[in-house]
Amino acid sequence: MAGGQERILRRRIKSVQSTKKITRAMELIAGSRIVRAQTRVAEAVPYSDQITAVVADLAAAGGSVQSPLLDTRPEIRTVGHVVITADRGLAGAYNSSVLRAAEGEMKEMRGLGRENASFVIGRKAESYYRYRDYEMAGTFTGFSDQPSYEDARTIAAAVREPFLAGEIDLVQIIYTRFISVGSQEVVVRPLMPLDRETLAGGDGLPDSADDGDGPRAAYEFEPAPEAILERLLPRYVEARIYAALLNSAASEHAARQRAMKAASDNADDLTIRLTRVMNRARQDAITTEIMEIVGGAEALRQGSDEEVA
Repeated sequence: MAGGQERILRRRIKSVQSTKKITRAMELIAGSRIVRAQTRVAEAVPYSDQITAVVADLAAAGGSVQSPLLDTRPEIRTVGHVVITADRGLAGAYNSSVLRAAEGEMKEMRGLGRENASFVIGRKAESYYRYRDYEMAGTFTGFSDQPSYEDARTIAAAVREPFLAGEIDLVQIIYTRFISVGSQEVVVRPLMPLDRETLAGGDGLPDSADDGDGPRAAYEFEPAPEAILERLLPRYVEARIYAALLNSAASEHAARQRAMKAASDNADDLTIRLTRVMNRARQDAITTEIMEIVGGAEALRQGSDEEVA
């Protein structure tokens, strides 16, 4: 019985150690990708900051510029949600946190009598919505860990078209903002229409944000600000989505590294506990065998004494 238990424990220990090799490898891979993803976020910050500043200056210089991307709808009937998750799991609470925030926004909008139109990014969000029979206005998968600007352009076009057509009155983007390797936060921010609060951005690294208190230069625009804004606003939406994709990718790798490190640590703890149980079982088996030998020897001795007597 004890020998059988020891064999079972040995198989479990070997299985745990094999799992640890996988989680350790995934931890190292995620760690190496974090640096690259963090660099991409930092490299995108200057462009994001500059286009934000230009759009803000143009909006101020244009005065009463009329643009569907700047005008707030008098009545909000349908709200679009751009939900950014990962294509893969094993990243702790990364995906569930975003989906929980999106679910909360949808419930809030339904409580206000508004319809929801969801544009889901990542297979995890797609499977979540499909399993619950939620209607999806668009799905985009296959690039969550390494997004490109072309991916952002495709998403922006899919979201912008129904907004300009009047089918959607407000668009929000829900994603995980990368602050540092050890800190990320899920944020819900308006995407369209744009306003001064939206132009404040904050999609880059925390120390890159402009506080807006410093002096601002006066510009003369040629052609008119209205004409420039008409061409620049779509690019601004693309830049916002691209920044969100980069932040989400960096956050995904950071979350996966933490999750895999925790799994590796748990594997070590489980191996230690199982080894102790196995050693205890082996000691019990040895003690039992010694007792049986001693008992058999004592029985033989007593039988010899009786024959002599």
